[in-house]
Parts: sequence; structure tokens; C-alpha cells
Amino acid sequence: MKHPVTRRRRTQALIGMVAVTAMAATACGGGGGGSKKYSPSNKAITEVVNQSTKKGGTLKLVSSDKFDSLDPGDMYYASAWNFSRLMARPLLTFKPAPGNASYEFAPDLATDVGKTDDGGKTWTYHLRKGVKYEDGTEVKASDVKYAVERTFDKEILPNGPGYFAQYLDPDGTYKGPYKDSAPDKLGLNAIETPDDYTIIFKMKEPFADFNYLAALPQTAPVPPAKDTGKEYVKHPIASGAYMVDGQYEPGKAVNLVRNPNWDQATDPLRKALPDRIELLEKQDANDVDNRLFAGTAQLDVVGTGVQAAAQNKILTDKKLADNADDAISGALAYLAISSKTPPFDNVHCRRAVQYAVNKSQLQRAQGGEVGSDIATNLMPPTLAGSKVTDMYPNGAKHTGDVAKAKDELKQCGKADGFSTVLTARANRPKEVAGATSVQNALAKIGVKVEIRQYPSGDYFSQFAGVPKWVAENKVGIMFMQWGPDFPTQFGFFQQIVDGRAIKPAGGTNLSELNDPAVNGLIDQATRTIDPAQSAAIWQQLDQKVMESAVIVPFGWTKSLLYRPTNVTNLVVTPAYSGMYDYLNIGIQ
Repeated sequence: MKHPVTRRRRTQALIGMVAVTAMAATACGGGGGGSKKYSPSNKAITEVVNQSTKKGGTLKLVSSDKFDSLDPGDMYYASAWNFSRLMARPLLTFKPAPGNASYEFAPDLATDVGKTDDGGKTWTYHLRKGVKYEDGTEVKASDVKYAVERTFDKEILPNGPGYFAQYLDPDGTYKGPYKDSAPDKLGLNAIETPDDYTIIFKMKEPFADFNYLAALPQTAPVPPAKDTGKEYVKHPIASGAYMVDGQYEPGKAVNLVRNPNWDQATDPLRKALPDRIELLEKQDANDVDNRLFAGTAQLDVVGTGVQAAAQNKILTDKKLADNADDAISGALAYLAISSKTPPFDNVHCRRAVQYAVNKSQLQRAQGGEVGSDIATNLMPPTLAGSKVTDMYPNGAKHTGDVAKAKDELKQCGKADGFSTVLTARANRPKEVAGATSVQNALAKIGVKVEIRQYPSGDYFSQFAGVPKWVAENKVGIMFMQWGPDFPTQFGFFQQIVDGRAIKPAGGTNLSELNDPAVNGLIDQATRTIDPAQSAAIWQQLDQKVMESAVIVPFGWTKSLLYRPTNVTNLVVTPAYSGMYDYLNIGIQ
């Protein structure tokens, strides 16, 4: 949905009020006055809470957001990846287990993890027999091949990562089945299906992390005869335990019912407890929290934590705190600065922003210490080899260094300042509050910031992730939050700093950084087998990107999650950015 321009001024006028409210509510870390503070129990971080095998009932879910897509081949939000497994079965997934155990591969459509006998250039998977779609037809290896190939067409499917195209077709000659002239539309030679239950991926260069790609929702099968391109999002054909009831209305609602042809004998992972799952999208964020407290909804699908008002309630009420989890998401909250939009095509103008921002205030906008830890470099502390550095120190309390920022502006040739546009996601109050903080901080150095808000479901496909749109609208700074696609340094860095990841739409390298030195370090690290040597290269890359100043890191995010007492089998999953695992939840 495009941003309604006629409402922009009114929306911006409200930003300041939202920011003041959020910051005031979170300034003390939860609760005001002399109220006693309680710590979240964090039970679901270490165990599965309310374990149950009870079947039946309707699970009611809510969201202040909307999915970027419900098409497994066209999604990138972690919440969509998590939710999609109810309907779609990728080759592999991650274990529905607490802690680091969630990073372990669980064979899903495949019988086992992929095998390679040539050092990682060729990967082979065998499919389970008897897995059926909702219409009763059996899933075949050719359907997985087709599902992967359709993701090559970014005109039809703009969202989702571009790993398969990059590694299976590095020359960029294959354009996907929608433009494939072959009768069977299975023309990519790098993927072979010698029989109905075997699929083989062949690459020119070794890629040791390929099993992580097999765990992406993009490997969930799609029957070619049922593919409707851009319209497939309305009713993706189910291979999992649930199917869409009728059609999905993006931004409104999606209802799931049981897939009548799902067979527990072919699926060791899913319990399929509820009879029906109902999700309402784009609900008021504070109302979402209130529904959770009342037990009229069982889960906030966004999975990024409660808002400021609910946070205060939880931290001052022991009963509520006992049903809450402060989960480390492993994600970095940051400002992406365009390397193309003047005057940010000059590194000194970008460095001025690095020094000027008030990271302490941005932390309060994130929910205080409960919501994030202040970040000064890129690599998440949850990844091996992470090393804390601070290339742009901006005060002992990270409140900004105006003198250094102004000096950088002089070196940029903009001593008197300039004007720029900043984007944030309208239905993420923490970003809205943070936007006002950035606006105020940059005003101190003479940089005038116009804030524009856009719906998060379209943020990458229509706005910040579209280089042409960014250029046409003279956007200089974009709010962004990023967690690793998978728990490796490659899974964190590649899609946000590799120049080869820049796409015409649906991009996540919002800064459009295309530095040969950075690209080369990524290639060097992926070819390095020794973990210590590889970690050293990723640390070097972290510093190289910070030198370019295209990313302003400000928070390692945490999510204060609330779980009603009438929902079962809840466990925090680090594999999906520290949200609850949606695979086996039920209702009492």
C-alpha cells in the first residue's frame, strides 16, 4: 500500500507526540515514581512453557504490521518466515527448541541435511515420500526446483534474499521461469532432479553454509501448474499442516484451517494442535498488547516486543512479569545512510551523522535497557568473533558530539548544514520515536531532517528498498533493523553490505554500498575454513564498513515479549530473531 501523501503533514505532526510519550514512559526502564520493579521471568528463553498436546480450538493472533508477503518465495521478515512454516515445508528448518538448540537443523521436507562430496560445490537432498499438497497431489523434487527458480525474478517476487541467484547463477543469465522459454520452465542447469525425490544444487565455487539456504522458505515446494505469479500470495498452495481458508487479504486478515491431506507420519516436527488459526493484521500496537493481557489474543505475530505502556505494566506487576520474556533478538537497529544521495555521497557528511546522533536517546526510544544495548559496531555479540569497537565516539554517555560532527560537515563542504529526508516504518512506534530523536540531534549541527513514514509491509518492496525511489525522493537516511538470515557472520553481513546484493526492488543493502574491498573480504571469508581466521576477516570487514560510515549502529535489540496463560508450547527461538516459535503453539 502506497503512503497517502495527503496525510503526510498530519502524520508528521503526530510524530513528536508519539516520541515524547515513548521516551518519557521508558526513560526509567519501566514504571514510574516509586513503583516496585519486577524482572521478566524469562522462562520461555530456557524451556518450553505450558507444554501440551491438546488439540482443538481457534488460535487468535494479532499484528500491528502486515507481512511483506505470504508467498514463501517472496518474504523477508523473520515473522513471515516463522509463520510460513505452518503452511509450507522447506527442505530444512530449525528445531523448535530453546536457546542455541534452535540453531540446529531439523530436516523438514528433506529426510536429512544436505550432503556434499566435493568440498561444498555440490549439495544433494532427498525428499520424504508421501508429502501431499492441500489438493492431494504429492510433492515432487521438481516442485522444489521450480520454487527456487521463481525467486530469480525480482520483478514478480521483489522481496526475499537473493542467495540462490547469486550462487547458482553468478553470471545472471537465468531470469526465472516466468521468462523461461523452455516448455517445462525448469531451465536452470545448476539444479538437477534425477528422480522425483532427489534434488541436487551445483555451484561454481564452494559454499559451506548451503544448508542454511536450504532452510529458507524459498525452498518450500510450489506446483508450477498452481503458480499465479504475483497473485500466488493470496493463496499459496499448502504443503504443511495448515492451508489458507479462502484468500489472504494483505493488510487485513488471514485464516488458516487444517490441510486435509497433511499426514503426521510424514512430518516429525509439527503437532498441528489448533483446528483454526485466525490472524488480524495492522491493528493498533497498544491495542495488540491489551488483547494479549486480556487473553483475547494469544500472540503478537510481529514478535518485536510490547510497546512502552505495556512495558511499564509488565515491569511493575509481578503477575505480568512472570509471563514475560526479555529476549535478545540478535538484531542490529541502525540508520542506513544512502551512499548515492547528495551530500551523503561524501563520506564526511555521513561521518557527521555518526557523531551527531544521540544513541542514549535512541536507546530510550527502543524501550531503555530492556529494549536494547547501545551498539557502536556492526557484528552482533551473539555471533562468534564479535568484537566491540567504537570508531566514532560521541561522548561518554553516547549523547552526541556536536563539535566533531560540525568539523566533519566543514570537511564535507557543508559547514552551514543542508536538508535531507529520513524514512521510518509508520507502524513501529519505536522507530517513529527514534526518528524525532535523530531529527533533533541533526538540527544541532544545522541539518534539517524531514521525516516520512511508510508501512513496514511495503518498506522494502516500494520505498527504502528501491534505489530508484530513494533517488527520486532524495532520501538520505533510513531506519533499519537487521538480524542474521542464519547464525553466521555471512548470514548477517552479506545482504546489507555486499554490492552484489543491491536489487531494483526489495533490497536490504539500503545504503547501496558497493565497495570492491568489502565484496572481496566477504568472498575471502567464505572461502576460509579455519574459524579463527574467518572471524578475523569478518572483524576486518566490520571496520571497513564503519570506515565508509554508511551505517550508524545504535542498538542491539531485545524484545520484551508477553505470553498469555491460555497459550501452550511457547518457546523463544533465537533462530527467528528471538521471537516465539510459531510451529507448535496451541490453545488451552
